[in-house]
Amino acid sequence: MFENFRVYETDFAGRPLVIETGKMAQLANGECLVRYGETVVHVAATASAKPRDGIDFFPLSVDFEEKLYSVGKIPGSFLKREGRPSEKATLACRMIDRPIRPLFPKDMRNDVAVVCTVMSVDQDCSPEIAALVGTSIALSISDIPWDGPISGVSVGLVDGEFVINPTSEQRKVSQMAVTVASTDERIAMIEAGANEVSDEDMYNGIMAGHEANQKIIAFIKEIVAEIGKEKFTFPSLKPDPEMLEAIRTFAEDDVRAALDTDDKNVRDERLKPVYEKVHEKFDEIYPDQSAQIEECLYQTQKYVVRRWLLDEQKRVDGRGMDDMRPLAAEVGLLPRTHGSGMFTRGQTQVLTTVTLGSIRDNQLLDGIDEEESKRYIHHYNMPSYSVGETRPSRSPGRREIGHGALAERALVPVIPGMDEFPYTIRLVSEVLSSNGSTSQASICGSTLALMDAGVPIKAPVAGISCGLITEGDRWMTMVDIQGIEDFFGDMDFKVGGTKKGITAIQMDLKIHGLTPEMVKDALEKTHKARNYIIDEIILKAIPEVRPELSKYAPKMLSMQIPVDKIREVIGTGGKVIQKICAECSITMDVEEDGHVYITGLDIDNCRRAMDIVDTIVNDPEPGSYYNGRVTRLMDFGAFVEIAPGKEGLVHISRLDVKRVENVTDVVNVGDVVKVKVLEIDDKGRLNLSRRDALIDLDGAVPENDISEDRGPRRDRGDRDRRPPRRDRNPRR
Repeated sequence: MFENFRVYETDFAGRPLVIETGKMAQLANGECLVRYGETVVHVAATASAKPRDGIDFFPLSVDFEEKLYSVGKIPGSFLKREGRPSEKATLACRMIDRPIRPLFPKDMRNDVAVVCTVMSVDQDCSPEIAALVGTSIALSISDIPWDGPISGVSVGLVDGEFVINPTSEQRKVSQMAVTVASTDERIAMIEAGANEVSDEDMYNGIMAGHEANQKIIAFIKEIVAEIGKEKFTFPSLKPDPEMLEAIRTFAEDDVRAALDTDDKNVRDERLKPVYEKVHEKFDEIYPDQSAQIEECLYQTQKYVVRRWLLDEQKRVDGRGMDDMRPLAAEVGLLPRTHGSGMFTRGQTQVLTTVTLGSIRDNQLLDGIDEEESKRYIHHYNMPSYSVGETRPSRSPGRREIGHGALAERALVPVIPGMDEFPYTIRLVSEVLSSNGSTSQASICGSTLALMDAGVPIKAPVAGISCGLITEGDRWMTMVDIQGIEDFFGDMDFKVGGTKKGITAIQMDLKIHGLTPEMVKDALEKTHKARNYIIDEIILKAIPEVRPELSKYAPKMLSMQIPVDKIREVIGTGGKVIQKICAECSITMDVEEDGHVYITGLDIDNCRRAMDIVDTIVNDPEPGSYYNGRVTRLMDFGAFVEIAPGKEGLVHISRLDVKRVENVTDVVNVGDVVKVKVLEIDDKGRLNLSRRDALIDLDGAVPENDISEDRGPRRDRGDRDRRPPRRDRNPRR
């Protein structure tokens, strides 16, 4: 039945990689089923028969569809079916899109769709890598014009050794998580997160990934040689060479003058009359070819910028190749947020805020990997006004999700652990103005905001981008590219890190790939720039982390209790924990491992709740102090509850440092008072003293006429009898 069914197999980082094609989705232009270990991903690539009219870009879409049946889960939504893509699925789409997009013809306008469906997941075999390899195979064997194949691997650093496609356990201890995609000659994509890894280790890890890719590329070429289809032809939308030359000659000087400024607004205004002038002259010569005229103007701008860089070593705004735009940093801009910082680089400006919450504010994840929740969250917003446009605000797109994830990845290695700082941390970066490298400005603004919030980060993190211009064998890099250099250049190599090492990389390319020399040069230049930003901008704006949290931030304490005591703290039906929360005006979260997190606006209330929990799990000892609540009043004293079910008597002689005639002169039911445990009698009853607590903790001085003891302790059944006068005051 399946005449074209083929199976191909090879070894991939010590695990079997099996490719099946010709059985499923036979109406797609190209398809394959990838089996990597027990991970199974189906990839289908299709293209429209005709180009789309009225567009000036290549319409490529990549979807990475996470099916929860792949990990034996039923979706948690009301509809019980998969909804919008998760953040990780969106990031996987971007990771696959970046290396394949530059390999399509620049002038093709046929819609191309790649759909990767994750059907089974083995956590030791990454479905993202399987999807990337499957995409390369599906496109390579299809009739869709594409200059592949490519391959992709994940690289870890475990015990000083590079590991290709690390297993789940290896990923947990790896110092880096780097995805490298390659052609047979060059590096096509880098996506990295790392724990302050050195430039040398990062470079060597990238090269290890590049080398590992070559075996899979050779494997794919063998498949293409056997079953690959002939590529279809398409109507090219490249402008006629004579038209391009005519428009360039006519407009080059005007374009050069318009672009020669460091102000994007001025540049845009200068270009408007140039466009009008060109259309006025050439619309009659080339009727019905307005789109081609626009393309010629674009190519003219690109030509001018690239000639400046390659021939004159000149940048649009007059900077040197390694010079950054003017930088500025501010903190504490917003009084009611828990922390805020604004970073400005030229006409790029990002304001980041920090919000601290309890552990119950963790983000719950309903995905196909092992991560179920996240306590550090970074969101990125780029409203239309940031680029001078007027489109309405909508939910975040793939770009916003990707930039937020990149900034998040850059800061993760310096975020303190739960034991040191038991908070959920949410950062939001608002792009106020955009002229290149907003994601890297978000990293810098995040460092400022975290330090302003009093979050004890391990080290400041900065982000910077490096651009590239190539022409044949000639190439050059430049630091801190602005929008026009990104637009007309060949690369945006973004690197975040501390002075010690790299924490994140994301590389976007418009060419087929980078040589090792280009990668090394970019790493060196971005390292120098990061150090400058940290020393001269960030640490001058805020030299160290603030010693205290904002007064508006919740206060949090944590403690560890024995697992077998959890039931006592929670109580039947949650009665005990609910009572503690209501009494102390706090929230409390008890984890399965015995970690207890207490959150409230008043630190004293948090401490009282902690004391209560401690009293529940540890029997009170003589000499210990507690904040207790008065529950009952008697003529001879007050009963104080120091924890649910643990109550003791404060005798009237121990209520205050001065003589007390009536209990109600000092306390009333519901009052919270400090008490000291004097003794625990043979029946387990607590004898407490407010007087001793005031003297020991607050330094109160007892009045001279107060006796050491107003009388011997009586059995609780005798507490309604007042002691003889001579016992109450032996000095008389």
